[in-house]
Amino acid sequence: MTESIIAVVDIDGTLIDSNYQHALAWYRALRSVHEIYPVWQLHRLIGMGGDHVPTALGGEELERNVGDQVRQRQAEQVDAMLDEMEPLPGSRELLQAIRHRGHRLVLASSGQQHHVTTFLDKLDARELVDDWTSAADVEASKPAPDLLHMALAKIGAPRDAPSVMVGDSVWDVQAAHKAGMPAIVVRSGGFGDDELRNAGAMALYDTPADLAAALDDTPLA
Repeated sequence: MTESIIAVVDIDGTLIDSNYQHALAWYRALRSVHEIYPVWQLHRLIGMGGDHVPTALGGEELERNVGDQVRQRQAEQVDAMLDEMEPLPGSRELLQAIRHRGHRLVLASSGQQHHVTTFLDKLDARELVDDWTSAADVEASKPAPDLLHMALAKIGAPRDAPSVMVGDSVWDVQAAHKAGMPAIVVRSGGFGDDELRNAGAMALYDTPADLAAALDDTPLA
């Protein structure tokens, strides 16, 4: 029998089709304070924690001047689009497949708590998962490994417990690498295969459904 593994699965963008709405929310929030950045550039940062985004865009000056204000407005913009965000193909089936194989399962998010609970309900996943995280659980978000460490701590597992990260962005892969976890990636983040592999992704799949169908070819067999 395969050894039980902890699957740490990203929610936003990996299980829920939300990346483009988040990019648009950042665009609108920044535009509201007269800061204009191309949406494609914002999209490249989705998956990175919101505490990093203003600095990644405009340096410490942008963070200092409007960081907190923009984060609040971005969250409000996301609130307005929550109804538009739906599970990606096979998301719940992937969670079921992981549990069927006897693995523990934690959903990892640095999003607002009410966003996370909304997504849990959209996935009908409360009874499938052992626990989940939100922005309230950590101070440093991806690409820092803190969120993944917290995901393990939530279920009482040590940091060196056998585990796998499932995500959709280079930021997920970088966080997994820092946490000592192999990373499996779905392509919904919009990053190129070469970028994901160079970051350290061990396997790539188009959708959660494709990963679920190929699960026996991964460490989550």
